[in-house]
Amino acid sequence: MTSIVRLQVLSGALDEGPLAYLLQIDEFKFLLDCGWDERFDLTLIEKLRRFIPQIDAVLITFPDLYHLGALPCLVAKGLSCPIYATVPVYKMGQMFMYDLFQSHKNNEEFDVFTLDDVDTAFEKMTQLKYSQSVTFTGKGRGLSITPLPAGHMIGGTMWKIVKEGEEEIIYAVDYNHKKERHLNGCVLDQITRPSLLITDTLNAEYVQARRRTRDEQLLTTILKTMRSDGNVLIACDTAGRALELAQLLDQLWADRRSGLIAYTFAMLNNVSLNVVDFAKSQVEWMSDKVLRTFEDQRANPFEFRYMQLCHSMHDLDQIASPKVVLASIPDLECGFSRDLFVRWADDPRNSIILTSRTTPGTLARRLVDDPALGSVTLQLKYRVPMRGQELEDYYRKKRDEEKAPVKDEEESTASSPAASRATTSASPARSWRRRSTAFPSSFCRPGPPSSSTSRSCPT
Repeated sequence: MTSIVRLQVLSGALDEGPLAYLLQIDEFKFLLDCGWDERFDLTLIEKLRRFIPQIDAVLITFPDLYHLGALPCLVAKGLSCPIYATVPVYKMGQMFMYDLFQSHKNNEEFDVFTLDDVDTAFEKMTQLKYSQSVTFTGKGRGLSITPLPAGHMIGGTMWKIVKEGEEEIIYAVDYNHKKERHLNGCVLDQITRPSLLITDTLNAEYVQARRRTRDEQLLTTILKTMRSDGNVLIACDTAGRALELAQLLDQLWADRRSGLIAYTFAMLNNVSLNVVDFAKSQVEWMSDKVLRTFEDQRANPFEFRYMQLCHSMHDLDQIASPKVVLASIPDLECGFSRDLFVRWADDPRNSIILTSRTTPGTLARRLVDDPALGSVTLQLKYRVPMRGQELEDYYRKKRDEEKAPVKDEEESTASSPAASRATTSASPARSWRRRSTAFPSSFCRPGPPSSSTSRSCPT
């Protein structure tokens, strides 16, 4: 009997939007990825929310925002079905979401999702290894899923979905068929004439230079900038391509002939230490060459000798200049990359290197699409301490909020004759609790949203 297969695009078709597809096989429905973009458009969440009761399983391919960014919000809104991903996607996906949250929270109020939402979503995730199959029961009886290597990022996945004796469906997006410095390419040889192939053509017309050529261009740019006493900002993701760049740069620094040993370089994001620690423990997910080197020489490619890990601008300021900094977030819309762009972009000695093609409309994409752009106007947001009358008003508002529930409780207690005898003795205790309420010593608020500054774009 032939199965009924339907694919519904929720996001990620005919544009460069985040990925989310609903795949139905008979009565069983998969959500293939649940990405979001930098704008955090709630329209997509509301669109996905309507399908939450129908979704039986979620399959995640990569750990970045475009493939799992909406997951915490969907779980908070009631998504309770099983979620499947590889072990690195689970670990690095958390790091992506933690860093993204804190990058916004450092400079402004951010309530799109919380860290608790992130933890709750990832607690529901089932971690798989490559080629480890899961067979469903119930209305998914006869269905099985298997993650296959996709390259591109550590743990990146192509999903093989099989209906026993009938259909084989391959979901493969953003895969890389070429071997990379630390990863094998995707396993196209394990795919033989599927009934349905779901893929993308985002980079179909992109002609990529050879890796040796790209490495030489990167080294030349860094050396030229540093010999001019300038700094280099490399805007990258949190825990995906950043690992490949970190490994490359550490190898360049180790080569005395490169001339880089006199300079410094660092990774700057909110979870840099955790990212590197996780990477060290995932050698089995790396390329065959990395695995052989580890087995023969016990050399871990992520035991960085020259890269320094920073979690704040203060940490970075302690490192001598000139320096190369791998900073998140790649779109330059928030995070340390934006802070450094504002600080360094107007100095012609510095260089800004963009490592990915981000969503249209973001600052990084504007710079890529218009290399001749001479200046940009930015809206900057800061957290500044409250002082004077503003701080007093805040204290007063908090005290009023504390008193309101107590007053309601007293009125409710007084209206009951049986409880009226306890009112006098209980009242001092409530009064003491109000007096002993601890307030933070300082409070912060976002800077004026109208503040802006113009910075010249590097040429």
